[in-house]
Amino acid sequence: MTEHVWSYKSTSGHLAGTDLTGYKVEAIDGGIGKVDKHSDEIGDAYLIVDTGVWIFGKEVLLPADTVVRIDVDERKIFVDRTKEEIKDAPEFHRDKHLGDPDYRRELGTYYGLGGPFGGRIV
Repeated sequence: MTEHVWSYKSTSGHLAGTDLTGYKVEAIDGGIGKVDKHSDEIGDAYLIVDTGVWIFGKEVLLPADTVVRIDVDERKIFVDRTKEEIKDAPEFHRDKHLGDPDYRRELGTYYGLGGPFGGRIV
């Protein structure tokens, strides 16, 4: 099960209802873009990040569990993945994948349990 990846960590500083649109997103090794859309929904929280020219203007979907810290004053969100790990995630197309449970499972596995980050398969 991969549900935990769709929730913010209690230590992230996330406050439900905060509009994160436009916040810069920082991977472990540098900036990856800005938040274009996000969800605070319990068990279904995520960020959609517009990567600009970094990966040819594509968007990426990051489960909320990847967020380690939110700096409201600087309008930055820090995630616990490298740029390469984010770039290698299953490709995201908003129209096709946003409501697709199979894509969510695939992405949840990549970022969470059973994925390349030392998680365990339950």
